[in-house]
Amino acid sequence: MRAFATRAVHGANTTPHAHGSLRPPLFDSAAFEFSSARDLELAFAGQKPAHSYSRITNPTVEELERRIALLANAFAVIGVSSGMAAITNVAMALSQSGMNIVTTRFLFGHTRSLFETTLARFGISIRLTDFSDPSTIESVIDEQTAFVFLETITNPQLEVADITAISSIAARRNVPVILDGTLTTPYLFDAKAAGVAVEVLSSTKYISGGATTIGGLVVDYGTFDWGRTSLLTDTFRKAGPGALALRLRREIYRNTGSCLAPHNAWLQLLGIETLPLRIEKSCENALSIARFLEQHPAVNSVNYPGLATSPFHGIARRQFGNRFGGILTFDLGTRERSFALIDALQLIRRATNVNDNKTLIIHPASTIFGEFSPEERTAMRIPDGQIRLSLGIEDAADIMEDLSQGLERL
Repeated sequence: MRAFATRAVHGANTTPHAHGSLRPPLFDSAAFEFSSARDLELAFAGQKPAHSYSRITNPTVEELERRIALLANAFAVIGVSSGMAAITNVAMALSQSGMNIVTTRFLFGHTRSLFETTLARFGISIRLTDFSDPSTIESVIDEQTAFVFLETITNPQLEVADITAISSIAARRNVPVILDGTLTTPYLFDAKAAGVAVEVLSSTKYISGGATTIGGLVVDYGTFDWGRTSLLTDTFRKAGPGALALRLRREIYRNTGSCLAPHNAWLQLLGIETLPLRIEKSCENALSIARFLEQHPAVNSVNYPGLATSPFHGIARRQFGNRFGGILTFDLGTRERSFALIDALQLIRRATNVNDNKTLIIHPASTIFGEFSPEERTAMRIPDGQIRLSLGIEDAADIMEDLSQGLERL
C-alpha cells in the first residue's frame, strides 16, 4: 500500500477525472435524473446503486467518503454535516431508552451536553468513570451499555487514555468502542489497530484544509460484530458487517437530515491533500510553544502531552509517536489575567475552533463550558485561569513574539 501522504493526494489511483481534471468534480445538485420509473424504484429500494437525492447520497460526498476509507483502512465511511452530527448519528443508531453510555467526565463541552442533556430526555443515561485507569471501566459496563465513548486527546484537559486497553475491556463485554479522533485523525493514530469499532471525526478541523467548511465523518472499521448489538440484529441479518452503515444511511442519517453539503465535501477533498503537512507543522509548533510557555515566569502551568511533565506523556508517545496534537492549555491563575492576555494579542486570533491554519485562542470556562456550574467545571478540570491555544502553521517565532508581548503586559 502506498504511504499515507501519497494516498491523501492521489486517492485510490491516479486516473484523471472527466476532461482530464486533476481535481474531482463538484456535483452541487439536489436531485439526479433516472432513465425510467423502474430505475427510480430500484434505487429507492436500495437494489441498484445510484444517487437519487443529495440528502441521502451524493457523488462528491461519496468521493470524500472513499478517500477517508482509503486513508483509515476502514470498512465504511459516512460523511455528515458536522462532528456533532457524527456523534449524534452513532448514538441514535446504537442506543435507545433504558440504555447507557460509558464515558469520561473529561469530554468536549458540547459532547457532554449532548449525552447529559439532549439524550437524557430520550431515556439514555451516561456513566462516568476514570479512563486514566482502564480497570475501572469494566465494573460500570452492564447488559444495557450501548457503547464506550472516548476521545484520543480530551479537549481541553488533554488527557490521553490507553485506547487499546479500553478496547480490549469493551471487547470482553461485547460492547463497541466509539472514538472521537478529531484531534489526531487517522494520520496520527491507527484506531483500527487499537480495536476501535467506530471513529467519529469533525472534518471541520484538520481535514478541511484550514477551517474552510463544517463537516463530520463516521468511520466504521468493520472490527465489531454488529449482530451482537440488539438494535442492529435485524439489520445484521440483511447486511452483515454493513449493518451500522445501512442503518445510518437508510434511517438515522436520512431521517435526521444530517447530510454533508456537496460543496463542503469538495473543499474537504482538497484539504485532505495537505493534511500530513499541516498536522506535522501544527504539532511542531505546539511543542515549541509549550516549551516556551513552560519557562515563562508569568505562566502558572502548561498542559501538553508532548511535555515530559505531562502525566500522559508516556502513553501519548506510545500511541502517537513523536507528535502530540496541535492544542495546548496554560493557566494564568484568574479569569481577569486570562482575558487581559487574550485582549492584548495582535497576531493570534480570538476565536473558537481548533486545527485551523491560524493560531486561535479561547477561554474555555466562559465559552465552550459556560453552561456548566463552577462546581461542574472544577470536576471537569476547567479552571477560570485556563487558556486554550490551538496552534496553526505560522512561524513559531512569530507566535512566541505575540505571546511574549501579551504576557509582558500582565
